[in-house]
Amino acid sequence: MALSAADLPFLVEPKVSARRRFSERLQKFSLPVHNQTTLLGAEGPTLGGRIILWVFLRVMLCVPLMLAGCGAWEVVPDGQPGAIEAFEVPKRSTKVSPDAAVNAFKAETDQASDYRLGDGDDVFLEVVGRPELSGAHRIGPDGRITLSVAGPIMVRNLTRQEAADAITRAMLPYYRNVYSTVRVDKYNSNRVIVIGRVESPGALAFETPPHLLEVLAKAGGLPLIRKEQVLTRCAVIRGEKILWVDLKRLLTGDTALNIRLQRDDVVYIPDSTDTSVFVLGEVKQPGVYRLTPQMSLMDALSQAGGPSREANMDDIHVIRPNKGVNLALSMEELLSADPKLNVAIEEGDILYVPRSGVAKVGYIVQQMNPFGYLFLIKAFAFP
Repeated sequence: MALSAADLPFLVEPKVSARRRFSERLQKFSLPVHNQTTLLGAEGPTLGGRIILWVFLRVMLCVPLMLAGCGAWEVVPDGQPGAIEAFEVPKRSTKVSPDAAVNAFKAETDQASDYRLGDGDDVFLEVVGRPELSGAHRIGPDGRITLSVAGPIMVRNLTRQEAADAITRAMLPYYRNVYSTVRVDKYNSNRVIVIGRVESPGALAFETPPHLLEVLAKAGGLPLIRKEQVLTRCAVIRGEKILWVDLKRLLTGDTALNIRLQRDDVVYIPDSTDTSVFVLGEVKQPGVYRLTPQMSLMDALSQAGGPSREANMDDIHVIRPNKGVNLALSMEELLSADPKLNVAIEEGDILYVPRSGVAKVGYIVQQMNPFGYLFLIKAFAFP
């Protein structure tokens, strides 16, 4: 049996209903009645109507989106005027003694050509023809040794020959034709005291007068022994005099600074945190790095992992606060063949790599509300 269109309303009604529903949805907007015919037309929205609707929808999406993005800005209170007066600059001395002071220390050490006995030394006294008077002795803390007949005899700060003569004179009232000799079996008093940031602080004994590098190596203070400890200078204290030695020069070949030390000299190794370089900004590993001898700008930048993807390669700053200078360089200049641009880094320098402009815009977009960010992509990618 043949079916007519009236018998199958569900075959043709959907087309009519879809057009009607579209018109009804457009009429829900609060548009003036006299403009609805112009904007919608008989067959649907006209070109002008579609433009107005597109602008209206985009504005409605962007306003809450911009408000959500503004909420991501960090709010920092303003600084108080005159607050700098409540702070102090760290007093970190970086001075080293001039070469004249180094030469004076060396001349004073060279004058002591013969070893002088000290407290704690083990000596052997030999009296020729008198074996009962011969024997081993240890110099006491009072600087004396005690003989069976002559009693206590002062030998502190005497050479071996001077000590033998003093012992002979002390025994002459009791013996005739006395001749004695003194030899040192163990140099216990030939010590140097090391304090500061070393692995083995304290008194270090040496058979012969040591040099400065020998003391540092035995105390565990050289960079090869302790990598986190970087030496740039040390102090040698002798009585009331202090000599600051530039270890950067010594470790890079200036052996004139490798002075010979005397008994009871004190070597002070300052804290390694006093030799810091600051690498900040858009680098992969920003932080505080210890200064090494002859460290250059590229060395410090490489230790921090190099610039990140958000770095501004055309504006790298090297700030030297103690001189009040700010050097700006670009990565292209650093990679050029000019070696003068790879400047040497000094203690307290600040290496700062700022963020590029594109990275700043990207950061703002990332801080926006994630739902608003999705609406933004949909609104502009699918018009």
